[in-house]
Amino acid sequence: MLKYIDRIPLGPLVIITLVMALAPFSPEPHLLEKSRMLVQGELSKGIDIFDLFWHSFLIVILVIRLIRLKQPANDL
Repeated sequence: MLKYIDRIPLGPLVIITLVMALAPFSPEPHLLEKSRMLVQGELSKGIDIFDLFWHSFLIVILVIRLIRLKQPANDL
């Protein structure tokens, strides 16, 4: 699974991650809205939970990609 993440080009991944994290641009990004709902304990609807996942999963992929980039290659 990680070998597929290693194949993702870093530049396009950063751009797509930023777009997804900030979408929709008006009135406020869903990621910010859903995070606020989570902190306030109001995140209970299935669509809201899915929306939080949908707008944040690329951030997780990007973090994994950056961690894997910093690790030395294991050529066994």
